[in-house]
Amino acid sequence: MNSGFHYRGNDLYCDGVALEKLGAEHGTPLYVYSHRAITDNYRALDHALAPLNHQVHFAVKANSNLAILRALAACGSGFDIVSAGELHRVLRAGGDPGKIIFAGVGKTTEEIELALESKIYCFNCESEEELYRIDLVAAEMGTVAPVALRVNPNVDAHTHHYISTGKNENKFGMRFERALAVATVAVQFKNVYMRGVQMHIGSQITSVGPYLTAIKKMTPLVNRLKMFCSRLEFFDIGGGIGITYKNERPPTPRQFADAVVPLLKPLGLRILVEPGRFIVGNAGALLTQVQYIKKTSRKRFVIVDAGMNDLIRPALYGSYHDIVPVRKTKRRPVRADVVGPVCESGDFFAQDRRMPHVAPLSYLAILSAGAYGFVMASNYNSRGRPAEVLVHDGEWSVVRERESRNDLVRGEIIPKWLK
Repeated sequence: MNSGFHYRGNDLYCDGVALEKLGAEHGTPLYVYSHRAITDNYRALDHALAPLNHQVHFAVKANSNLAILRALAACGSGFDIVSAGELHRVLRAGGDPGKIIFAGVGKTTEEIELALESKIYCFNCESEEELYRIDLVAAEMGTVAPVALRVNPNVDAHTHHYISTGKNENKFGMRFERALAVATVAVQFKNVYMRGVQMHIGSQITSVGPYLTAIKKMTPLVNRLKMFCSRLEFFDIGGGIGITYKNERPPTPRQFADAVVPLLKPLGLRILVEPGRFIVGNAGALLTQVQYIKKTSRKRFVIVDAGMNDLIRPALYGSYHDIVPVRKTKRRPVRADVVGPVCESGDFFAQDRRMPHVAPLSYLAILSAGAYGFVMASNYNSRGRPAEVLVHDGEWSVVRERESRNDLVRGEIIPKWLK
C-alpha cells in the first residue's frame, strides 16, 4: 500500500517535500499527509472491486479533515459517518449526500432529522429501538427513511478487543438470530423502507478469513431478506481492512477482492465497503521535535514535543508505530523510551525501543499516523492541537492551522458573579 514517505539519501521526504523543511517552517507537532497515497489507496481498492456493482464509502471517523474528504469526494468516494458533525464535514467538503451512510448506535432525533433533510443514502440501523425512532421521526417530517439493518454475525475478527465490533458482547448491531424477525416488522412500517443489510466485524483486520466467515454466515440471511424486501438494494460488508504498523501482512486490495468477490457476486446486490484506516493510515505521519535526552540509572528517555493528546493510540491500545529520524545519522542505535510532555506515565510512543541515535532539537517522524491520529486528539494539559499539512506533488498546503492559546479558551465564559 502506498505510504508516500521515503528517504532520499539521509533525509525523509513525503511526496518530494523534505519533512525537516516542514518542521522548520510550520513547527511541531505536525501531522503530514500524502495526497497521492490517499487517492492511490482509494483507487486500488475501488479498481479491485470492479467485478462487483459496488461503492466505496470512506469511514470519516478515521480522518475527518476537510481537505482529505474533498480529495476522496473528487475520486467518487462515498462516506460512512457516525454523527451530525461528520455529516456537516462531508457536506462542507463537497461530498454527495446520496453517497452517505449514517451508522452509530446512538443517533439522536436531531441527527436523524438533519440526515433526512440532507437526503442521505441510508441509515445503518443498529437496534430495534432505533428503527422505531427513525420511523417516528420520518412520519413527523412527512417522508420515508431508507434503512439497512446492521446485523451482528458474532464472528471474531481477531483484532484488539477495543476495536472488535462483530461479536455478541459488543454494543454494535442486532443479534444475528433476531435480524429476520426485525426485518419482518420493518417492512410493515409506513415511514421506513429496507434498502439494505449491513455487517461490520471490527477494525485493523489483517486476514481475509474473518470476512469470509462472516459473509458466508450472512449470505442465507441476505437471500431470505431479498425474498420479502422488494426494495433491497445492497449488502454492506463494513470496513476494517488492516494496514502494516510493524510486521503485519494484511491482504492487498487484489487479494481481498479475489477472496470476497466470488461469494458476493451471486447475491446480485450492490456491495458497499467502508474502509478508513486502509486508505489514510499509512499515508500520514506525526512530525515531532526532540527536546531532551534524559538518562537515569535504568532508562534513556527521548522526550519529544508531541504527546498522548496528539496521538493517543500507543497509550490507549498499546499500539506500535514505527518511529524514524527525519535525518539519518551514522551513530550507533540506542535503546530508549520515546515520551511526551504530558503529565501522565502513559504518555509514551515507544517503550524500551531499539532506535536510531537522535539529538536534542532533531526531528522524528511517527509513522502510520494518518488514521485515528488527529481525530482522537484532545486539549489535555491545555495543549493546542497540532497543525495538519497535505502534500501534493512536491507542494504542500496547511489544511488545518495550529490551535492558539486563545483557541483553547474560546467559548468559555466567566460568570458575572465571579468577576
